[in-house]
Amino acid sequence: MKVLVPVKRVLDYNVKPRVKADGSGVDLANVKMSMNPFDEIAVEEAIRLKEKGAVTEIVVVSIGESKAQETLRTALAMGADRAILVTAEGKVEPLGVAKLLARIVEEEQPSLVILGKQAIDDDNNQTGQMLAGLLGWGQATFASKLELSVDGAKVTREVDGGLETGNYKLPAIITTDLRLNEPRYASLPNIMKAKSKPLVNKTPADYGVTVSPRLTTLKVVEPPQRTAGVKVADVDELVAKLKALGVAK
Repeated sequence: MKVLVPVKRVLDYNVKPRVKADGSGVDLANVKMSMNPFDEIAVEEAIRLKEKGAVTEIVVVSIGESKAQETLRTALAMGADRAILVTAEGKVEPLGVAKLLARIVEEEQPSLVILGKQAIDDDNNQTGQMLAGLLGWGQATFASKLELSVDGAKVTREVDGGLETGNYKLPAIITTDLRLNEPRYASLPNIMKAKSKPLVNKTPADYGVTVSPRLTTLKVVEPPQRTAGVKVADVDELVAKLKALGVAK
């Protein structure tokens, strides 16, 4: 069984974002970038499935600028077999990503696509669902447990009432949640081996897909700073202030 795992290069989760002076976006100059944490979980899950013998090949793919090669090499060092980089300068919106992934799926013919439920830079949570819609495949989102069998995939997800378990026929799209697994660290020997693993460079034109943005960012601003709270002497004063604010009657 072949598994396709899309990964995204994002601002490292330990770095505090800074807005550009002109308000056009987040300043990414000279800051640490890394693999999207949810995608890292997806890569780890694919590797674990391969170690169990359920998967024979793991293909990782990234869509973005050429520096995303570093992210793909990280996935290869973790245990993926080969990589595809679709070079696209500028922001690629979720629909454009989903269309490109749909073309790659048609070309690679995987039985399963595992990807993070969302990227921590824009938090859209759209790509997996759009990809499933374009392909006409079943989808299981926010997976906290995944089991593969001859019949298909058994996915457990966390819901408000507890846990929800469903069975899905393959091929299918699965998006990962935080509690699915704990990603491994790539060892030095595997990092060295990753340099010789296949990495193919493509462009959106190779797949006949246009990724021109459909949305325009008007302005990006920092969230307002929280103001200091007010101390009250007793409950009566608290109630009086709440009444003044219209919170209490």
